[in-house]
Amino acid sequence: MAASKSKSMTFEEAFQKLESIVETLEKGECSLDESVRLFEEGMTLSRFCSDKLNEAEKRLARLVKNEQGDFQLEPME
Repeated sequence: MAASKSKSMTFEEAFQKLESIVETLEKGECSLDESVRLFEEGMTLSRFCSDKLNEAEKRLARLVKNEQGDFQLEPME
């Protein structure tokens, strides 16, 4: 998977492609060269998905009740 292609890909598209690769590899019907290529692509997709999830987690905030009984947003830890 080219770096420029992965930047334009959504998390959902990358995850779907990763699932497809896993299913193909689990069948065990690919040649060794094709299996290695798919594994490498899968690792790239896995890193991409992990990075996207980490970015989303950093953007999330949680609503917390303070001592005065008011709610305020705090970043996730």
